[in-house]
Amino acid sequence: NHTSISEFILVGFRSHPGSQLFLSVLFSTMYIVTVVGNVCMILIIRMDSNLHTPMYFFLENLSTLDICYSSVITPRATLAFLLGRRNISYNGCASQMFFFSLFGTTEAFFLAVMAYDRFTAICNPLLYQVIMSKRLCVLMVMGSYLSGCINCTIQTGFTFSLSFCGSKEINHFFCDVAAVIHASCSDTFVNELVMLVVCGSIIVGTALVVFISYGYIIITIVQMPSAESRHKAFSTCSSHMMTICLFFGTVFFMYAQPGATSSPSKSNTISVFYTIVIPMLNPFIYTLRNKEVKGSLKKQLKR
Repeated sequence: NHTSISEFILVGFRSHPGSQLFLSVLFSTMYIVTVVGNVCMILIIRMDSNLHTPMYFFLENLSTLDICYSSVITPRATLAFLLGRRNISYNGCASQMFFFSLFGTTEAFFLAVMAYDRFTAICNPLLYQVIMSKRLCVLMVMGSYLSGCINCTIQTGFTFSLSFCGSKEINHFFCDVAAVIHASCSDTFVNELVMLVVCGSIIVGTALVVFISYGYIIITIVQMPSAESRHKAFSTCSSHMMTICLFFGTVFFMYAQPGATSSPSKSNTISVFYTIVIPMLNPFIYTLRNKEVKGSLKKQLKR
C-alpha cells in the first residue's frame, strides 16, 4: 500500500473570501472564452471547404486539444474557489494529472508539428501539397497524442508510486506533477530526475524543431522581393512565436530545470498561463488574425 490517505486538499491561491470570489469569476470567464473561441474556430474550419488544408487541419485539432486541456483544470478550480471545496480524491488527483500531462505534452508536439507545416509551406511551397499529405498530417496528430500518452503514463505512474503519509495538502490549484511530488513523504530524487530527463527532453526537442523551423522561415522571408509579403509573413510569425515563447518558457521553468519541485508556491501563477491563458489566447493569435479565417467568418455570418 503506497498511501495512507484517500484524498488530497488543493491549497493553491488560498486567501480571504473576496479574493476567492474574484478568482472564481476570473477563471470561469476565461474558461467560457476558451470554449467559445475554440468551438468557433472548429466550426469555421469545418464549414468552409477553402480551409480544408493541412494548416487548418492542425489548427482544428489544436482547438479541440485546448478545450480538453483547459477542461481538465479550470472548471474544478473555479468550483473550489467559489464553494471552498478543495478536497480531491486520491484517484481523482491521479486522473487529473494523467489527462493534464497527456494534453500538455501533446500541445508541445502540436506546436512543433505546426512549425514544421509552416516551414514546408514557406520554404518549399512547390512541394508543400506532396510533403504534407493527408496521411502524414493524420500520422503527425496521432504521433503527438501517442507521445503525450507515453509521458503522462510515466509521470503519473512514478508520482503515484510514492507514499503519502503526512500532510494531505498540495500547494497548487490542481494536481500538478511537481506539487504532488513535493507533498510526498518518500524520497523523491528518482521522481525529480525522471521528470527532469523526460520532460526536459520533450520540451527541448520540440522547442528545437520550432525554433529551427522558424529560423529557416525568417531567412526565407528576408529574401522575399515583395515588402508586402514580407510584412504579412513576419506578422504571422511574430504572433506564433509569441505564443510559442510563452508556452515553452513557462513549461521549461516548471518542469525542465533542476529543483523544479522546490518552490511550488511560485508555480501557481505561472501555471495559470499554460493551463488557462494560452488555450484562451490560441484561437485569437493563431486564427482570428488570419485574413482567410476572417473572410470565412464573414461569409458564415452573412448566410
